[in-house]
Amino acid sequence: MTTLTTDLDVPVRRDPLDGVRAHISVRDTVSQTMTMAWRATKKMRRNPEQFFDVLIQPILFTVMFAYIFGGAISGDVKSYLPLMIPGILAQTVLTACIATGTQLREDMDKGVFDRFKALPIARVAPLAGPMVADLLRYLIATVLTFAMGFVMGYRPGGGVPGVLAAGLLVVLCGWSMAWIFTFVGTIGRSAQSVQGISMMVMFPLTFVSNAYVPVRTMPDWLQAFVNINPVSHVVAATRSLANDGAFTSEVGWALLACAAVVAIFAPLSVKVFTRKM
Repeated sequence: MTTLTTDLDVPVRRDPLDGVRAHISVRDTVSQTMTMAWRATKKMRRNPEQFFDVLIQPILFTVMFAYIFGGAISGDVKSYLPLMIPGILAQTVLTACIATGTQLREDMDKGVFDRFKALPIARVAPLAGPMVADLLRYLIATVLTFAMGFVMGYRPGGGVPGVLAAGLLVVLCGWSMAWIFTFVGTIGRSAQSVQGISMMVMFPLTFVSNAYVPVRTMPDWLQAFVNINPVSHVVAATRSLANDGAFTSEVGWALLACAAVVAIFAPLSVKVFTRKM
């Protein structure tokens, strides 16, 4: 720390690293982000319970929702799977996103990021790194959901290319939606409050959508929300890719919705996070 003297002879403390951070290149920022991503990955390996939601939930929810709603909505379980599997994918990945904000809040509460204040690194790197690492969790959830669907009789008409495209879209959209919960993690007062707020965000987004029932069966006023819900566009796009192998307009709407989420919540998250760093 250096001391400056103003015209009023009042000492002003200045962090000598501010100038260093201001000149960090894009290449260095990317490198530092990947380093933080590797740190988060090592943390996952040492705490395997972080994978429980993406390992157990796809299997549990696929079986439970198929046998509870399949007969009532589609007449039988096998006919319900093409409608349900994309919805389960969206819900599983979105639920996995909650852990991003919760773990961020835990690290902030434990003072982990206080160490980074003394390092000449980009302030966004500790925030973006764990989000890159979480792509692994989204990928595991996607693979297990499709695998469980195959076991139960799901046969996507889009074939391997359609399934791969649908899986890639879900993972990408999961990363985009995670910015919502990252923002919640930066403003929450504790990990418990972050988890509670995130659940209140997650449930309307997933259940008030086209994930499990046809939109036409809902009241008109509810359809208005479902039609603008970004999760609905992601589910519709995933269905078109996996079930038909078709790149419909819903794919574009899904990508546009996710881009809008990132454009709104990424700057907000970074602004609040850097203010607290």
